[in-house]
This record gives sequence, C-alpha cells and structure tokens, in this order.
Amino acid sequence: MHLYQNQSLKIYNSLSGEKELFIPVHEGHVGMYVCGPTVYSNVHLGNCRTFMSFDMIYRYIKHLQYKVRYIRNITDAGHLTDDGNVENDRFVKQSRLEKLEPMEVVQKYTVDFHKVLELLNLLPPNIEPTATGHILEQIEITQKLIETGFAYISNGSVYFDVLEYNKRGLNYGELSNRNIDELLANTRDLDGQDEKKNPADFALWKQASPAHIMRWSSPWGDGFPGWHLECTAMSTKYLGQRFDIHGGGMDLKFPHHECEIAQGKACNGTSPVNYWMHANMLTMNSQRMSKSTGNYILPMELFNGENSFFEKAFSPSVVRFCFLQAHYRSVLDISNEGMLASEKGFNRLMEAIDSLKDIQDSATSTLDIASWKTACYDAMNDDFNSPILIAQLFEAVRYINLMKEGKESLNASDLETFRKTVNAFVFDVLGLQNQNEISANNDKLEGVVNMLIGMRNEARANKNWGLSDEIRDKLLELGIQLKDGKEGTTFSL
Repeated sequence: MHLYQNQSLKIYNSLSGEKELFIPVHEGHVGMYVCGPTVYSNVHLGNCRTFMSFDMIYRYIKHLQYKVRYIRNITDAGHLTDDGNVENDRFVKQSRLEKLEPMEVVQKYTVDFHKVLELLNLLPPNIEPTATGHILEQIEITQKLIETGFAYISNGSVYFDVLEYNKRGLNYGELSNRNIDELLANTRDLDGQDEKKNPADFALWKQASPAHIMRWSSPWGDGFPGWHLECTAMSTKYLGQRFDIHGGGMDLKFPHHECEIAQGKACNGTSPVNYWMHANMLTMNSQRMSKSTGNYILPMELFNGENSFFEKAFSPSVVRFCFLQAHYRSVLDISNEGMLASEKGFNRLMEAIDSLKDIQDSATSTLDIASWKTACYDAMNDDFNSPILIAQLFEAVRYINLMKEGKESLNASDLETFRKTVNAFVFDVLGLQNQNEISANNDKLEGVVNMLIGMRNEARANKNWGLSDEIRDKLLELGIQLKDGKEGTTFSL
C-alpha cells in the first residue's frame, strides 16, 4: 500500500478559497506546474521563497509516494510590462542596458537562477521548458482561439476577447474575484489600446516593430507571444488539458493565472487546473522589498554577508530554515534579529540530530512515538503547514535531550521509527542540509584531491605527461579545476 493511501492531504485552493481534500486526476500520479522566473535579472529573494515553497510541496508529495511530474518554466521571451507598448519588453530593455544579445541576457540570468536554487537545495523540476522553445505551440493555440471566436487580429497582433468570453457564460475574474465591469472601468489607458476592442483584452501575439530584436514568423506577421500564453502551451503539452496543481507567487493570480484559466477554458472547453496554489510575499524589516526604495538584497548578498542589512553571512540552509518557519500562504518578514534566531534554532536542530545517532535503545519505550509521528503528518497534510511540522521537530529535539539525560527511553523498533521519521521530514521533506556533514564531506574531498595532486606531481617528476594530463582532465570533468603556480598546485570547485 502506498503511503498516500493512508493520508488525507488537504490543499488550500485559491479558486474556491477553501481547503479541499486532494484527489489527483490520475490515481497515484500528480501533475504540477509552477510559474518559473523571467530571466532578465538576478533572481529575487522573494522569488526564491516562492520556488522554495513549491519545492517543499513537491518533496512532500513525492514522500507520500506519488509519482510526480513537476514542470517549472523559464520565461525567456514575451514578458511585457503591459500589453500596449512593445518597447516594455524586459529582455529587449535589459539587452540594450547591458549591450548584450537578448539570449545572452537569458543565459546569464538562467545560470544565476540555477546556481542560487542549487545552493538553497531545491530539487530540479522534471521538465524545465522555455517560452522560446514552444513558439509553435503558442501559435497553434492562438489560431484555435481565433477560429473559435475567442480572439481577434488587430494590426498584426492578436488579442483575447474578454467580453466575448463572458458572453458565452464563462467568468473572466473567477480566480481573483474581480468583476468584469470593474476591470473595464479600472483599466489604464495605454499606448496601443486602440488596437483592442476592450481595455481588458490581453495579448496572445504582439506584432514586432522593425527595431524589435526578438521576433518569430507567424500567420499574422513577425512578432512574439504574449506572456500569459506560454504557460497554457507548456502546461497542457506536458500535463494534459486538465492537471492537478498550478502554483506561483500571489502576484501572479491576476492577471497571469486569470488569463491562463480563460485560455484553457476557451481553447479546450475545460478548466485547466484542479488546485490553484499561491505563495505569499517576502518583506524585509517590515517593508516591501524594492530596488527603488533601497530595501533590497540579492540571495548571494545574504549568503556572503556583503550587505548593509545583516550583521553576518547566513548559510543557504539557515535561510531555507527561516523561510519554512512561515506558512507558504503567510507574508514572511526577514530581519537581522529574525535571521540570528533562525540560525540558533537551526543549529539546535542539527546538534540534536547529530546526537540522535549515539542514542541506544532500551527494553521499553516511555515516549509515544506513534502519536508524535502522526502529528508530523497531520501538520503537512493540513495544506503543507511547515511551521507546525517544525514545532513537532523541536518536540523531537526535546525527546532526544531527555533520552540523552536518561529520563526517557525507546525500544529498538520505536527508536528506528523515530530516527527514520526525523530524517525524512528534516532532510527529505524540508530539504535542510546538515552543515556539519557538508563540512566533513568537504574535508574528505579536499583530502582526496590533494592525494591526486601528489600523484600528479610524482607523474610530472617522472615525465609521465600522459598520467599527469589524465588526472587533471578527469578532475576537470568532475568540476574540479587545478591551477599550477609558483607556490605549487591548488584547486577550485
């Protein structure tokens, strides 16, 4: 029997505004799509929180032994700040600013994104599709929407007809609880709005001006896709017309996810997603993080301590622990005092786990491990409540300390269950990393590499250049680069 069959996982569905029992489209299988980064700048710390939240969700669903297909896209084209002015294409603006080709900008910041998420110990998605890799699919969907009367061509661009959608008994605004009349009244006048039948209509395809760098051929002329279309194209391609979970930041609920629902219903005749999930925002020192106000910090600046907000550097695992102490749907505020407290708590947890290895079993159990284990699952089954889970893990720390003092005991079976459950939730589900083990592993790695450097030096002294080069090249394949200098040979990872 699979573990998920013994659980009652409930997920807060943004569409209904309620926690709902999780029932997958296909039993034992979960399709999950999360809106990824727009790679025109360094990944924002707030975005890291969103991706980390869904990493924790992905990890727990996998822990329940579901077979998961997790898709997280890369937006590398078509992300306009509005639908009116093509000059607001973020990639074009950044390429001009940095004097780089747009795809050089994309590559630069995609590498940064992956590096930061790897440091934070996020699992990679099963598929990481890009907008530019799915232009044909986006054109096909646009053609279908035109044919069915949900979209119209205007001056080489194509727009989704929101009023037509509502006339057919559908409800644009159902996710964000917005009224179509209010939307029309509150829509700002933008350049290019005269192309639209209604101000609330959104772009499926934009005509490229002669100076626009990123452009593709289409039945309507050279242009590029609208931002909302890519996620509909990629999610349905890899997960089907209806799938289980769609996630993203709270800021994407409107208009991005609202438009996805409309595109899915209009194109395929069905609501595309069963459970819409939204992670809340990150603030710093009780204020919104913003470059314009200066209340802003990059993830790497938090890791290396090169900033004016925090008194020291904090390891990625401490940052991860801090983030998971708040529920994913709650606003999380970080501060110097908060990070110091998180570091203290994280170290206390890891010290207890290290000492758990040395605890011996007894003839009898004086602790109710079964109830404690159930409480851990109850926390995560209640809409992935990581703060309550962490509270249960600190109850485990208390148990460990009492056993060390000889005040409580566990028999062999309970002790094995306790160890497995602690490790599963701390490392597999929450994705924390034991810094002591990482340091120990790094020390072992350094010893092995220095041994190989010694063998290489001996080979060079004997003019065995073939062996010398082989050692250097094999290490390079593993990401370890040797550097020969006057002081001897050093290495870097």
